[in-house]
Amino acid sequence: MKTFASLGLGFCIVLAGSLLGADDWTRFRGPNGSGESEATTIPVEFSEKDFNWKTALPGIGHSSPVVWKNRVFLLSAKPDDATRYVLCIDADSGEIIWRRDFPSKPHHLHARSSYASSTPAVDAERVYVAWSTPDETTFKAFDHDGKELWSQNLGRWVSQHGFGTSPIVYEDLVILNNAQDDGKVDPGQSPGESSMMAFDRRTGELRWKTPRKSGSVSYSVPCIYRGSDGKDQLICTNTTDGFYSLDPHTGKENWKIGDAFSMRTVSSPVFVDGVIFGSTGQGGFATNYVVAVRAEPKPEVVYEVRRSAPYVPCIVGRGNLAFLWFDAGIVSCIEAATGEVHWQQRLGGTFSGSPVRVGDKIYGVNDDGEVIVLAADKNFKVLARNSLGELSRATPAVSGGRMYFRTASHLISIGGKQQAE
Repeated sequence: MKTFASLGLGFCIVLAGSLLGADDWTRFRGPNGSGESEATTIPVEFSEKDFNWKTALPGIGHSSPVVWKNRVFLLSAKPDDATRYVLCIDADSGEIIWRRDFPSKPHHLHARSSYASSTPAVDAERVYVAWSTPDETTFKAFDHDGKELWSQNLGRWVSQHGFGTSPIVYEDLVILNNAQDDGKVDPGQSPGESSMMAFDRRTGELRWKTPRKSGSVSYSVPCIYRGSDGKDQLICTNTTDGFYSLDPHTGKENWKIGDAFSMRTVSSPVFVDGVIFGSTGQGGFATNYVVAVRAEPKPEVVYEVRRSAPYVPCIVGRGNLAFLWFDAGIVSCIEAATGEVHWQQRLGGTFSGSPVRVGDKIYGVNDDGEVIVLAADKNFKVLARNSLGELSRATPAVSGGRMYFRTASHLISIGGKQQAE
């Protein structure tokens, strides 16, 4: 591991539970994208007999669930004709409350992707969903009863792998990363028009649009950082602009570290102990690396992780520790402030979804649907290995004391009862 001298912590307030309902899982990886919950009712060991319910979904997909109170929302799609399904499921019973179908047309995808790989965002009144074809990008809002409230066509989408970025809600806005390929992969393809975009979440009206350079497509989902001046910043990553910060109210750029990444950015930025983590990589995994940045007093790279660095899975933290879940089944525990390695262990399997931390435990789901539970600690310990019985490339959600796992064609609920010590 390569490390550089670290800076002082400065003043960093991580907005984990303060943006929306603290117990609601409102976006990809929950409150502010941290992948963290303090629930005490999630079992460590479980089997199918312990499921609250297991609901068959129409089609297949890798869209992760989001939760508001007693309703779970996610996307699915028919693999042969690309029909998209927007789904609302009762969190108590697993019953599908409503479903909206949208015909589409098949197009090229990465072998590990699907026509439903984007995670919705949800607030107290609406759920927001996005998908794309090479000709158009669809962005829609529904109320919690399934009534469509607005729809936007954001234009063509250029990518060799298909669509997969996810929206977030911030104050009265819903924000979407629209970072596309530069067209060089296909010589006959013109470059995509990349931008970060914000819409009025009530009406769908475009509020601001910040152009970005097109390079390798980015699937990174931004998060919010509050600086020592009390102002919020939208923290974003992509290949060509690197790490960058925008004013979430206006889209104006605050700062950027433009040379932070040399390859595609798929995982999303995460804050751990005053450090902002992002990663870059490609399918072979050998050249992946993680970049650790401090935003204050001056935005600067403080170290990099070049060994067994994740490409798709996002980082998760606990206190001063950061846990890096490498796609090829190796997990590292490091000191977030310095990059010091406490342990690095091989678990086996391949991973596409991101881990989540629940209290002092970390849950990671491999592509075979095995849920591996680790101690979120300086000392390595595997606590359990549990099977979901089906391929899974989605990230779990935790809300209302329950955990929700999305496999290719099912949604599963566990937990909710106080666990024995």
